[in-house]
Amino acid sequence: MAGRYRFVIAGLLCSVGMINYMDRAALGVAAPFMRADLHLSPSQLGLVFSTFFLGYTLFAFVGGHAADRYGPRKVYVWASLAWSVLSALTGAVGGFAQLLVVRALFGFAEGPMNSTANKTISNWFPRQETSRTIGIVFSGQSVGSALAAPVVGLLMLSVGWRIAFVVTGAVGLIWVVVWRLLMTDHPPGAAREEVTVIKAAPSEVPLWRYLAQPAILALGLGLFAMNYPFFILLSWLPTYLTHTLHMPMKTMVYVAAIPWACGIIGYVGGGNISDFLYKRMHDKLLARKIVTSVPLALSIVALLALCVSSGAVAAVALICLIVVCMTAAAQACWATVTELVPPERVGGVSGFVHLLSNISGIIGPAATGFAVQYFGGFDTAFLMAAVIAFIGTVAMVLFVKSQPSRQGNMVLAKQGAAD
Repeated sequence: MAGRYRFVIAGLLCSVGMINYMDRAALGVAAPFMRADLHLSPSQLGLVFSTFFLGYTLFAFVGGHAADRYGPRKVYVWASLAWSVLSALTGAVGGFAQLLVVRALFGFAEGPMNSTANKTISNWFPRQETSRTIGIVFSGQSVGSALAAPVVGLLMLSVGWRIAFVVTGAVGLIWVVVWRLLMTDHPPGAAREEVTVIKAAPSEVPLWRYLAQPAILALGLGLFAMNYPFFILLSWLPTYLTHTLHMPMKTMVYVAAIPWACGIIGYVGGGNISDFLYKRMHDKLLARKIVTSVPLALSIVALLALCVSSGAVAAVALICLIVVCMTAAAQACWATVTELVPPERVGGVSGFVHLLSNISGIIGPAATGFAVQYFGGFDTAFLMAAVIAFIGTVAMVLFVKSQPSRQGNMVLAKQGAAD
């Protein structure tokens, strides 16, 4: 494992997740400012939020497959350069149509991030450290979301929302330089022999055979259910706090950071619990499945309670609980992929699972915008999220089978050889 250098790689992945989600969450923070300047209705704003996920969803799969083929180092350079430039260009839009186009392209650029991160972790870390590492790496996303509200919000209050987008874009460009200097696709030294063997003997099983497994499809549906309320909150939380809970703007920029700070607890705590169970249970897939399904089931109760809650304190506390549940479940879901497929297919399968899950980003923010404008407000949106969480929990329990992944992969390999 090249000593402890793998933790430098984890630090780079954590930092880019922080930058990525700060860039992404900046639009949600800017929404109360931009609505007036660009004359956007709630439904138009919802469409802008969802347009991001059109490109993001497709390139989650394309990026993961590219990471398998070209290596995560190159994919991250291409993606982070593009999204940083597009983040800065958001500050130059003049209306709804321009914002729609820039946001769609921004989604294309950010799409490869999570599947490529999972591929990098698979290359650099042993399986017994996978979930904990994913939790630590993905906690950067919560840090970025938490920083977006106070940092970007206060920046927008002082110099305007247009300059704020330019600043967030510039931070990403600095990260690219550091990544190119420090990152390699695999650990150096003795591990190169193993890498050479892997490249010389690619999997005999075609990628589509893994994608068609019920367990993989159920993982995609489960992550869809986890992401649905997560993406609603990422897009709409500042608007919910200011318009529904009637918080002053200066209060909102601090309160909006609290749920995402709690997300760090979910990512890191869930990752440690998942690896703790992994080391002590004979059924390794079941260990991952428990930490994926139980928090998702708990989120149903929290979402239903949020629909009937009264008062800002109760609402924010329930939102914090929802974010903790979703982040704890999500990192275990990513780790489950490594239990179902061989290392040379982790990027492509992770990208496919991410593709399925991110359809929630296309539907959720737009549906929430229409709910706010026409169908009863945020309570309707949260009720729909609870129903989706229930469906995702059932899918995870029934179809992610508790069997050792190596056995399942051996069966697929034999079938592939027979074909």
